[in-house]
Amino acid sequence: MRRPAFLPDNFVLMLLATVALASLLPVQGTSAQVVKWLTNAAVAGLFFLHGAKLSREAVVAGLLHWRLHLTVFSATFVLFPILGLALRPLFEPLIGPTLYLGVLFICALPSTVQSSIAFTSIAKGNVPAAMCSASTSNIAGIALTPLLIAAMASTSSASSGAAGVISWQSAAGIVGLLLLPFVAGQIAQRWIGGWVARHRGMLKWFDQGSILLVVYSALSEATVEGLYHQVSLGTLGLLVLISALLLFVVMGVLVLFSRRTGFSRADEVAIVFCGSKKTLASGVPMAQILFAGQAVGLIVLPIMVFHQLQLMVCASLAKRYARRAEAAEAQAAAGTATPAAPAARP
Repeated sequence: MRRPAFLPDNFVLMLLATVALASLLPVQGTSAQVVKWLTNAAVAGLFFLHGAKLSREAVVAGLLHWRLHLTVFSATFVLFPILGLALRPLFEPLIGPTLYLGVLFICALPSTVQSSIAFTSIAKGNVPAAMCSASTSNIAGIALTPLLIAAMASTSSASSGAAGVISWQSAAGIVGLLLLPFVAGQIAQRWIGGWVARHRGMLKWFDQGSILLVVYSALSEATVEGLYHQVSLGTLGLLVLISALLLFVVMGVLVLFSRRTGFSRADEVAIVFCGSKKTLASGVPMAQILFAGQAVGLIVLPIMVFHQLQLMVCASLAKRYARRAEAAEAQAAAGTATPAAPAARP
């Protein structure tokens, strides 16, 4: 039976249920450490399977796709900051300077890695290019985020010492949790690549399951720290509005730019998901260093709101992209299988 058009798909419903569960029954203490370990294991397993699935040729092509990487980099570190500064006169008086500093912090952050690649995979996009672009963005953010937030907020909190600490932690996390499992999967491809390709459904469940675990873990931690007691519902509504403006403007610009400049559908998917998303996993540790001595809880609240919104929107968008790709594949297969019509008799 076909789902009514006004209802969200199953994955969006699962995300909503995860948000509700983390808000009402947040995991904490020893259980939180177990969930965090499971989340890391799921992410590492996901990248291992992607490494085992992708051919060496596809990986090399993704690494060399400089036009795509330049587009994502420009959206992340140029377009977002411009939008943040442009919206400042309108929204800073409404939510206050501390919360708007958090909005500027969103604009200075690099892209996500795991969820960008997972959504690109769900949407049948260019996964190798997304992996390279998102990882490069995250590493570049180690240096660029402190510089951007210092320039936008006119603060001296982004010290060179803090940048150095972030550098080692972030680089080690990317290498150990993402890059090494992917390389291991590439090495194992000759033995298990065919099996992984025949069980694509397993990869889909890894994609979606890892995102749900990340959401539950991150939102549980925020709930335990008093997320819902720091600001009013009206202020939260304004933060949702600001996040929606940032997200939809950037997504719209990226879609139009991708289509006007001749990128393929698979490249467009990677550009949209890598260029419009911001990392919560790296953002919170960065904020604790960059804004030491300030109201860090309020400063990171906007990225928490933006993070949840981007996951909801991207989940729905990824499903739409996937349905279009499947319809195009089915149409192409039907056209190939249908014999040419006989010529009309004179």
